Amino acid sequence: MTLIIRKASPDDARPLGATLARAFADDPVMRWLLPSARARTLRLPRLFAMELRYLYVPYDEVYTTRDLDGAALWAPPGQWRTPPANLVRALPRLVWTLRGHMPAAVQCVSAIERLHPREAHWYLAVVGTDPARQRHGVGSALLAPVLERCDRDFVPAYLESSREDNVAFYQRLGFEVTGAVDLPGGGPRVWPMWREPRP
Repeated sequence: MTLIIRKASPDDARPLGATLARAFADDPVMRWLLPSARARTLRLPRLFAMELRYLYVPYDEVYTTRDLDGAALWAPPGQWRTPPANLVRALPRLVWTLRGHMPAAVQCVSAIERLHPREAHWYLAVVGTDPARQRHGVGSALLAPVLERCDRDFVPAYLESSREDNVAFYQRLGFEVTGAVDLPGGGPRVWPMWREPRP
């Protein structure tokens, strides 16, 4: 079956939030921020829907499939920092979702932002595939439109992998590990990765 990749719209935020919640249910960072499996089940769909609606869909660079099997959330060069107005709109939902874990989340974001490259690049904030569709090429297909643009326009790309077992997947797409960061407060390790454009 041929995968049809398209850009996501604001109407896709809620169903894609549910897809990403399933994809990240066992993610080390999400398990650290929301240790209860029940809390992750209830809150992650809202967290990802909020991230889509307020932070990434406005860039018009969120890619999904026809059946909403996954999503890749990109920020264009020079726009990886969340605009303050968008953050203010999202903050009440973010506080409700993370509740007592909000201070840990702020520390986490601050630690990651300190490492963020300043050179112009495309930033892959999130990519996830519904567990039922993993290992079927969905993730690679979701990343292809922007990676092809990176190569065409000769612009690097950057991400942070929250799972060591995903590093090899990104390496096959041309990303290289640039370090390893242990999140503050006893958080898990993440792996920053950089991709030079391919000629």
